[in-house]
Amino acid sequence: MRRTSLISLALLAATTLTATLSAASPATTPSPGGRQAIDWGPCSAQRHPGLVEAGAECGRLSVPLDYAAPHGRTIDIAVSRIRATAEPSLRRGILLANPGGPGGPGLDYPLALSPVLGDVADRYDLIGFDPRFLGDSTPLACTPPAGPPAPAAGSRRQLFDATVASARDMAQRCGRPRGNTALLPHATSRNVARDMDAIRAALREPALSYFGVSYGADLGAVYTQLFPRRADRIVLDSGTDPSLTQYELFQATGPAAEAGLDEWAAWTAARHGTYRLGRTAPRVRATVEGLVTRAERQPITIGGHVADAGRLRLIMHQLVQYEENDPALARIVRNLRDALDGHPVEPDPVLAQWLALLGSPEADALFAVPSFTMCADGGWPAGGWPAGTHAYWRATQQSRATQPVFGPQANALSACTFWPVEPGDNGTVIDNDVPVLILHATRDNNTPYAGGVALHRALGGSRLLTADIRSHGVYANAISGNRPVRCADRAVNTYLAGGPLPQTDRTCTP
Repeated sequence: MRRTSLISLALLAATTLTATLSAASPATTPSPGGRQAIDWGPCSAQRHPGLVEAGAECGRLSVPLDYAAPHGRTIDIAVSRIRATAEPSLRRGILLANPGGPGGPGLDYPLALSPVLGDVADRYDLIGFDPRFLGDSTPLACTPPAGPPAPAAGSRRQLFDATVASARDMAQRCGRPRGNTALLPHATSRNVARDMDAIRAALREPALSYFGVSYGADLGAVYTQLFPRRADRIVLDSGTDPSLTQYELFQATGPAAEAGLDEWAAWTAARHGTYRLGRTAPRVRATVEGLVTRAERQPITIGGHVADAGRLRLIMHQLVQYEENDPALARIVRNLRDALDGHPVEPDPVLAQWLALLGSPEADALFAVPSFTMCADGGWPAGGWPAGTHAYWRATQQSRATQPVFGPQANALSACTFWPVEPGDNGTVIDNDVPVLILHATRDNNTPYAGGVALHRALGGSRLLTADIRSHGVYANAISGNRPVRCADRAVNTYLAGGPLPQTDRTCTP
């Protein structure tokens, strides 16, 4: 069954802290034959200035809340379009894209991809959309917490119990607003895929092309399973093993992140003169483990910010995903070590930004918004499995032997453990031969490479393009300031432009 990957907090921090309706968005009008049409109009200059500058159109599409009751209650999906500029003979149709999450609005995402798409972008109507309950689409929100999250400290059991209390509280708050329990079961990936097909139908296109990264790749796989004859050029970057549960996918990130930390430690040891964190990789790693252990007992205060163990794990995991972040992570660890040694230090700007965000009231949305889809898709053992929360406690403790930094994070429970409604879906079995181009990095520690190989097996018509890098995402890496994998960028663009799938699986080097 298709399950979600670990959320990208960097993406969520930038894009999911608000979920409000845009009063300026045009309404949807019914089309002949009962299908819906999108009444296009200008995009909001305040919320989407890039789309306005690009000459995009924005609109809303009415779709069923529950596709099993197509004539029942409806919700709105926000859609954007940048029209193709190539001559009609070169036009290839529509290209939808999803940036991952779950929880990442995508109205602006095709615009971000345009520089790497190059001339290929001219051949498509580039279609962005905010998945149901996100961004400019019909909103869904939890009751806000009473205040900003407090740093946690104490024994390991006390820290675990605090995690349980926090997860239970979030689940209760997400079920509290009036009407939420009627919406939450319908936030599934299958419904998002159905919404994508409703967009296709509203645009009168026989098929759609698609690019999705991380959770967006998993979403694309679901689309191929539900609508195999309507899939044109499908590119899936950094997806997950469709046979694993969500909890199993989270657990898989633990060993992968520890391997990434080992790689970073070796890089940092070779630069001891700069960072002074140890001349060997084991010594550098011991410094990090010592910081996390200390922060469990007593949070570290630096520059007016507080770093408890949970926040340190989150920040380190975000940074260790990319080779390009090695210097920033080394600076942050040196920064924290100096603070513990009693030296007056200003927090590194990257560290200060993360700690300010994670200690703010807005941090709640970082975890609540992705929960809508994660919990609706199922795959989290409930609070009664198999003996209350004890199994989670045991898993976190056992993981420490081989995953001393990231194990407690990767094996923790979530709000889904106590979710106020039953999952709306039992997952989607992925088993089809739709032609698909899959990309994956060998040292991806957010969605490990083995998951990409498993997805490749499940999609029998696919080809796998492997990049030997430490990165979460392969295509269009340059748009986030990372080193581009030009071989992968060329392969994707050639395929999207109308070329064939590679005849065999391939490996790209940066």
